[in-house]
Amino acid sequence: MVGAVKVEQRIRELVAGMPDLAESVERLLDARRKLREHFTALHRKLLDLARGDEVCRRLMTIPGVGPVVSLAFVATIDIPVRFRTSKAVGPVLGLTPVRSQSGESDRVGHTSLCGDGMMRTLLFGAAQTMLRPSTRWSWLKAWAMTVAQRRGSGKAVIALARRLAVIMHRMWCDGTEFRWTREVQVA
Repeated sequence: MVGAVKVEQRIRELVAGMPDLAESVERLLDARRKLREHFTALHRKLLDLARGDEVCRRLMTIPGVGPVVSLAFVATIDIPVRFRTSKAVGPVLGLTPVRSQSGESDRVGHTSLCGDGMMRTLLFGAAQTMLRPSTRWSWLKAWAMTVAQRRGSGKAVIALARRLAVIMHRMWCDGTEFRWTREVQVA
């Protein structure tokens, strides 16, 4: 087992006695090195964009929300005033359950999957990150943990992702920072 840094050295050791294979592997390692360099450069640009945008910096104060999630949210929502209420953001991103109604039966199913799939995936990842045992406690994490006890962890992650979208929209419109406690701090 080797890490990402020493993998080239280990591969060269493994193909040392095979000249034909070594030539092919060397080209693959060169392509891998170039891809890693390009990825690092693009990642730096992404971080610079997030640091340079006031809204993204504010959104990154939410636990679990990083530069990728904040930039994607700002790009997806684009104009926050087009939503009358912040609760309308969840259905636009496909984070609400599908209802199947016929006669007297009313079944609530899986998420609707409408809207931007990438943003939904990023919010889902942010919610999973927040629910990890190593993250700092906040009122939002406590709320999600109670939902997980009542309804299960899968539904809690989806509910937390929807709530994150609502909170991010509200913070964007109000210009406020994330509050770690429910009490409003008096200046």
